[in-house]
Amino acid sequence: METGNGSCKLLNGFNPVKDSSPTRAELFDVIDRMRSPPKKFKLSPIQNWDPRLEPDLIVYNAVLNACVQQKQWEGAFWVLQQLKEKNIRPTNTTYGLVMEVMLVCGKYNLVYEFFNKVEKTLIPGALNYKVLINALWREGKIDEAVMAVKGMESRGIVGSASLYYDLARCLCSGGRCKEALLQVEKICKVANKPLVVTYTGLIQTCIDNGSMENAKYIFDEMCKYCSPNNVTCNIMLKSYTEHGMFEDAKDLLENILSGRIRIKVESSQKAIADKFTFNTFMEACAEAKRWNDFEYAFRKMLSSGYHFDERRHLRMVLDAYRNGKEQLLEDVWDYMCQYGRVPPAPMIMERFCLKLRQGDTVAAMSCINTFQESKIRNVSSMSWFNLLNRNGDRLKEDIIIKLLHELNNLVSSSGHSDSLYQNIISSCTEFLSVSTSVEKASSDQQMLPCTS
Repeated sequence: METGNGSCKLLNGFNPVKDSSPTRAELFDVIDRMRSPPKKFKLSPIQNWDPRLEPDLIVYNAVLNACVQQKQWEGAFWVLQQLKEKNIRPTNTTYGLVMEVMLVCGKYNLVYEFFNKVEKTLIPGALNYKVLINALWREGKIDEAVMAVKGMESRGIVGSASLYYDLARCLCSGGRCKEALLQVEKICKVANKPLVVTYTGLIQTCIDNGSMENAKYIFDEMCKYCSPNNVTCNIMLKSYTEHGMFEDAKDLLENILSGRIRIKVESSQKAIADKFTFNTFMEACAEAKRWNDFEYAFRKMLSSGYHFDERRHLRMVLDAYRNGKEQLLEDVWDYMCQYGRVPPAPMIMERFCLKLRQGDTVAAMSCINTFQESKIRNVSSMSWFNLLNRNGDRLKEDIIIKLLHELNNLVSSSGHSDSLYQNIISSCTEFLSVSTSVEKASSDQQMLPCTS
């Protein structure tokens, strides 16, 4: 039997810790190949050596790792049976892996049984306690998890950073945030990851359990010791907006933009609003119809170097425009022209109508003439009519008549029919016809004698 390095070589570089770990079936195949004699290998009559190999504890632990990934609790029992038959004594690491298999399979009673077995035959390690705490956490046994860690520490066992982190999240899930923050000091002593990762994880746990009050409490405590990074700020911002805490979201955005959220150790580093930050806040503004705040955030987004995204921003910009933010539409138009971009067809149509409302038929014609080779050519006459009809109470009849006259002259002078102009002419004609009919009906109604 070859042990140690020989077994590792046969695993051919498999790393059971990473997501690319071999499956249980692949490792069984490795074991079968170890036990099979080489096909092109012959021993002389005087040699008494068996080239076949038996897997050692390293291989069996790798199988257990694969069982964790594949959630195969039957494979864990197969490994234990193999170890018993080969008279290989499991270590606390082996039992820890078995416990992990039972944890991911939801067999918490077996987690406790194997932990008790380790206590009776071996000294439990940090891995055993980590899995135990996670099982207790999933069953809502928070007090038991706390007692388990105290028992571990009384034995002189130093817990890993992930163990204390899991305990802290366990406490957060039960609303015991102050106790959870006491674990941060222990995490700092053994952790390699930045402290911001720990705080962010605790915040996310509170959010997942529906307690924004606790998430905000930890976030405020976090700001006293280490500044949140972009990820933390975006998590809080999105959660504020999803829980109707708009003012908190607004304050957070302002703190980010003003640079008040900085890394304490290095004051030159600070959280920066990114595209996700702006999109999250602007979508919340649009949903709440906070158009002043939307305009502020949108302009800040552009000034920060992020571009107008038609897919995400067009609807919100047009909604803001229809709710009184006409200058915003003009500025977005100028912005797109500055960067040589063709405005989307809905934006061209809205600006066309805006210029008509302002009585400027020349500017209205310029909107469509400048980009007449764009998708605006595909807009039907009915869509143009709906646009005019939607703005009918703010459009003067004489302006539409003037536009119609200019369009007819343009078509006549060009000597050929243009579908874009023809569609607009058709919509204007229908709009004037409907307006005349409505006015006549209203006049006839007023002329009818009153009856008692």
